[in-house]
Amino acid sequence: MARVQAPPSSDPRRVRYIPKPSTTVHSTTNALLTEVIFASTASFRDRLSDNFTFDFVDGFLPSDPAPGIDLFYPPPYYSFWNDLAVDSVRKSHAWLRDLIERDGPYDGVMCFSQGCSLIASFCLYHQAETPDQPLPFKAAIFICGGVPLQVLEDVGIEVSQEAWDINNKSAKALAEQASTDAILKSGLDRWVNAQGADTNDTGLIDPTNVFGLDFTSMPKHAQIKVPTVHIYGNKDPRCTASLQLAQFSDPKLRKVYDHGGGHDVPRKTDVSESIARLVQWSALAASVR
Repeated sequence: MARVQAPPSSDPRRVRYIPKPSTTVHSTTNALLTEVIFASTASFRDRLSDNFTFDFVDGFLPSDPAPGIDLFYPPPYYSFWNDLAVDSVRKSHAWLRDLIERDGPYDGVMCFSQGCSLIASFCLYHQAETPDQPLPFKAAIFICGGVPLQVLEDVGIEVSQEAWDINNKSAKALAEQASTDAILKSGLDRWVNAQGADTNDTGLIDPTNVFGLDFTSMPKHAQIKVPTVHIYGNKDPRCTASLQLAQFSDPKLRKVYDHGGGHDVPRKTDVSESIARLVQWSALAASVR
């Protein structure tokens, strides 16, 4: 995990964030966590003040590697779950609560890929079951990830066949785009011609049909009620899930940013500076709540 501490200059508090990274939709690894996620976020973390600290954490279950990961990193590999059954997701929530109770408190979470599914599902269950209790963190930064459709159905949200079709197609496309064959053939260029969503601005999305989800008919509890940042790449086949997740946040408390890449965190200067500003915004927004 990663503690991020970035209070506004007028506030001497240290703001802590606990990122929840994972490698792809399915798994996280020790090697990836320290050598890839740590490295890929370093460019924007280096632009933050020393008041930010990060605690990086591994998944807690042994796992097969995500597509392409074993090409670069040896085992062990870890995940937050090995299937998307609701019971498996809920077990990860129990683990998360224990971790926060043991190592917290944390003011925020920053997550990537499967980590976004962990945190988003945790938030939605929390709001559905204990709406009068605050979340155990004050802000969330989601990078290239969404919320499992199985979870949405379990909390009483209607999921259309269109949403399932888009979900399954995009998951398959990501697995192919991130595969060993794709890496050997194209390397980093594998994202150049990848297909993402047809929009790069959630403000242009029809709320009655966000890739198969109707956000005008959502139950009242289906909202993440802390400041959120949603970072995605328009060349990520799974960016549809990122854009759906953004709609679960209060428009007045969310920022959405397209980094222009794929299922990754580009390290270009303009991207790093933009993400650093978003992290700072989340800390400031959390501090006034």
